[in-house]
Amino acid sequence: MSPWQVRDFVPEDLEELVRLDDLSTTTRQAPLFALSDVVAALTARQPAVVAVAQGRLIGSAVSRVEGDRAWLLRLALAPEWRGQGMGSAMLGALEHRLVLSGVHRLSALLPEGETGSQAFLNSGFTRRGGVSYFEKTEMVTPRAATLLAGLGGGVPEAGLWERVAGMSGEKELIERRLVLPLAHADQAHEHGVEPPRAVVLFGPPGTGKTTFAKAVASRLAWPFVELFPSRLASEEGGLAAGIGMAFARIAELDNVVVFIDEVEEIAAARESGGGPAVAVVNELLKALVGFRERDGRLLVCATNSVRALDSAFLRHGRFDYVLPIGPPDDTARAAMWQRHLDRTGDTVDEAALVGASANFTPADIAHAARTVAQKTFECTVDTGERCYATTEDYLDILEVMRPTLTDEMVREFEEDIEAFSRT
Repeated sequence: MSPWQVRDFVPEDLEELVRLDDLSTTTRQAPLFALSDVVAALTARQPAVVAVAQGRLIGSAVSRVEGDRAWLLRLALAPEWRGQGMGSAMLGALEHRLVLSGVHRLSALLPEGETGSQAFLNSGFTRRGGVSYFEKTEMVTPRAATLLAGLGGGVPEAGLWERVAGMSGEKELIERRLVLPLAHADQAHEHGVEPPRAVVLFGPPGTGKTTFAKAVASRLAWPFVELFPSRLASEEGGLAAGIGMAFARIAELDNVVVFIDEVEEIAAARESGGGPAVAVVNELLKALVGFRERDGRLLVCATNSVRALDSAFLRHGRFDYVLPIGPPDDTARAAMWQRHLDRTGDTVDEAALVGASANFTPADIAHAARTVAQKTFECTVDTGERCYATTEDYLDILEVMRPTLTDEMVREFEEDIEAFSRT
């Protein structure tokens, strides 16, 4: 007769089971299934058994059923009871329960040499070679997901950074100044580099400031929250109170990119004296102080008019960088057109499109490309034959479009670079 008894897990076993879980490991490697997964399975009454001797819990085996497969989340043994067949006994008892519930395949993942490895082999499990285990830890926990939903935020899809076409100078600057120190924070600290906490992107409208902010979040795999002044102003107490409440909720997230577009709406130059505008800027500056105190967060403010911002807002110690995002040059516009043409298969004079789209922003070029694509799509549907656009089709659209930028706007932007840029 064995000196232990194997029985079903009951909720009163949970505290002892958690204690045993820490004592059981022999490799000190992180388990493939976290303790939170084990507790969640037990709480959901997934099949589990424990071994008890002299009134003390000395072993546990926990599973999670997914269709006709069961994952063995944990096999834990008290150190002094190893090598006596208890692990095999618990696996046998748990397997019996799983088979009766309709499970056809049993799977387990263990760090090499971990407690219970021999028990699995003794119980008829096959060790599969030539298998690579891949793991990715998401930045968003269930609690963070709830907070994000309340803030109207989310996680940008992967690959946005790679899809930013052209603008190679701006992309390189943002990659070096923002992304690298945040993605490699430990190495940055070794070199005395403090990862940035806040940055201002300035430039004419339509040049891609919002796109860059979302792409940075995508590149870091961090949640992205955009704060809209109009929405904040609808909070009880007005805009200043809305800013304070929003940043208080954001403080509960471990990692986040916060974006405020057209920040001049809430951080415009303050007039002498008091008034609502002063209170709003003061509240934003106060929120920024608290925001900068923790790692794993980045505030990106975008403005079309950096010269309209309050001088205190841009002071050193508040924003690490003030980066220009300008109109695309010839090389950047060529890359944008090429990206579109690669999708459509249109054979055109690319140089002619680049020359005809001077002062066009990325948003302008995207609109022109969509307009031509719609025309060729309609042609294909109407004729039943695949239609392609010509150079003239594109030039006709560009001729009637009014570019967002004017020569005067470009000159002002160049002046702002001299006066405000901090790279």
